[in-house]
Amino acid sequence: MDLTRLIDALDPQAPLAQRHLWLIELLRWVRGDAQDPQASVARVRLFLDAVQHRPEWLVRWRNWWQTFVGSVDATPLLADYGFAPRTAFLSELGQRLRRKVLPGTPETTDLAELFGLLLPTRFDVLWLKALDTATLERLRRLLFTPAEAAHTDATPEAAGFWQTALMDALIFCVSQVSATGFASEIRVRMSAEAQAGRPFHELPSSFEVLRLGVQNHGPHSPQALEAAAQLRAQLDACRHAAYSVYSHLEAHGVSVGIVFRLRQLRERIVRIKELLDCLQSEQPERATATLLADLAQVGQDNRSIRALIASSSQLTAAKVAERSAESGEHYITRDADEYRQMLGKAAGGGAVLGLTTWVKLSLYALGLSAFWGGFAAGLNYAFFFVLIQLLHLTVATKQPAVTAPAMVAKLKDIREPGAVRRFVDEVANLFRSQIASIVGNVGLVVPVVVVLSLVLQFVTDAPMIDANQAQHALHDLHLLGPTVLFAALTGVLLFASSIVAGWVENWFVFHKLDSAVRHNPRFTRVLGPARAARWATFLRSNVSGLAANISLGFMLGLVPAFAAFFGLGLDVRHVTLAAGQAAAAAASIGPGILTEPAFWWAVASIALVGPINLAVSFYLAFRLALRAQSISEVNRQRIRAALWRRIRSASLSFLLPPRRPRNDARQDDVDREKTEGAPPVDAPDSVPPPAAPPQHG
Repeated sequence: MDLTRLIDALDPQAPLAQRHLWLIELLRWVRGDAQDPQASVARVRLFLDAVQHRPEWLVRWRNWWQTFVGSVDATPLLADYGFAPRTAFLSELGQRLRRKVLPGTPETTDLAELFGLLLPTRFDVLWLKALDTATLERLRRLLFTPAEAAHTDATPEAAGFWQTALMDALIFCVSQVSATGFASEIRVRMSAEAQAGRPFHELPSSFEVLRLGVQNHGPHSPQALEAAAQLRAQLDACRHAAYSVYSHLEAHGVSVGIVFRLRQLRERIVRIKELLDCLQSEQPERATATLLADLAQVGQDNRSIRALIASSSQLTAAKVAERSAESGEHYITRDADEYRQMLGKAAGGGAVLGLTTWVKLSLYALGLSAFWGGFAAGLNYAFFFVLIQLLHLTVATKQPAVTAPAMVAKLKDIREPGAVRRFVDEVANLFRSQIASIVGNVGLVVPVVVVLSLVLQFVTDAPMIDANQAQHALHDLHLLGPTVLFAALTGVLLFASSIVAGWVENWFVFHKLDSAVRHNPRFTRVLGPARAARWATFLRSNVSGLAANISLGFMLGLVPAFAAFFGLGLDVRHVTLAAGQAAAAAASIGPGILTEPAFWWAVASIALVGPINLAVSFYLAFRLALRAQSISEVNRQRIRAALWRRIRSASLSFLLPPRRPRNDARQDDVDREKTEGAPPVDAPDSVPPPAAPPQHG
């Protein structure tokens, strides 16, 4: 629609939906092709020029505007737009899903609902911010100041409408901030100093002083300005009190719901300050344009489910990575003695997984359906994984997902001399540990499976699997089949199990379950105080490992079953279990298998499955840990460069343990970084303070 037809189409007597559709069309015309904000600003000026030469249109416009402000409620837009209706993470998630699926309607008196149709794109933020002061002043004077008020001291009706809407929005926002501060889950986690200061108790009275000052003396009076300054200071005190909750969450476990409420509180405080700017600014048109641009940005952000999850779960991800790091320290060997111990633990784990392979192959004889077969396989894996944990043995492929956060934890103080080099040392230590684990696991699972198969053949006159099953197993492990894809999927499941472990441990700590087991009267009455204390200590020490092992076991068993239900044909390839299956096939066929190409294709496949399992799970965990520790791109380049230098200069350090502990490593690192020179660091890479949720505008 061209400008002339658009201006002529204005009808103050049109139905509600048609009036709003006219405004939507006007803003669409202003956007144009949505490429250049200055082009949109030029269109606004063109519109004002056209209007200025048509006095009769201004009469229709003012009638339209009076009808518009009398029929819509602006307070929900100013006070609630962008905030969850019930300050809960799940309710906001559902709300965003509904917004993505269900269309909006212009037939509404809620300006918050209409706003998303008026300014639906990110380009609207750009052109609103690009409006210059002269154009904004012209807009206000021409469109929003009644003709009879232009030459008098009377308060324009439009200004009265705007001031009333701003004050109502301030009342609602201040009430929401107070309610959040008084919520029990927030209040009990504040620091003692914050609770003693009682900032949320004083907030309503501070706002009441402002309300009376505006009502009795006007928004720009000295009384109102002083009251606004006191209200801003009180809001800052509330904000700092709320931030003390993060320290409690860091120490006692993170809740996504609490983090979400704290983020909402912070943004409410930001909104209150923006409303105060609109109320008392010397340039109200500039403050209003800024507020509208911020609301348009909020509208875009609130359509993103990914942004909601990322902003609310960032601290949880950091805590999960941190707890994984605590577990991962036990899997990194740093000298020859620890290297030999890792070989022994891995060999023991391989022996237990030999029994796992036997039980898994025996389950085929039961002829279970897909789901129950997967459930039985998952139960088998989970049982033996937990047994390995309780025997203090190890499974190679479970290490990377927990060792990656342990290594990245070394980068918390990356700005210190030698931090990057110490990290490279950890990479070398981890690589050696993985080799030891794989060698130990595979090196013992093969003879254990072969021996079990021979014993079964001697006792029952039948091997672990018959010849047909053996050929089928070798076919499944063929290198040219989907083995690489399945191995990568297994790496994803290994990473997922570490996330489950970190989340369960965080949940365990957050709800103080170890203390409950230790002191709850029901537990102490049944177990006795001493036994309850031992159970509490055991659970606190092993809850992460139990969660990881049980979840991994059932994922390995059930994911193929669910994939088969949807016709995806996915399977898992775990290096140790695959080696056990190949060994069972070899024992069934006998020495003649050495002449079969299928066997050697399976051996080559197993040699590839292990590195893929490790690489995928390590990469995913490493990326999560880097994000959780906020390692910048500049320092990631430093890390990559240091790794390449170590590979070129001391490649054997990735394979063989050092002959002596590097007690002087830190000083060596400091001296070498002084001589080599470290690239400049762009910003601190420690975990950002909790006060970092994005501020709109």
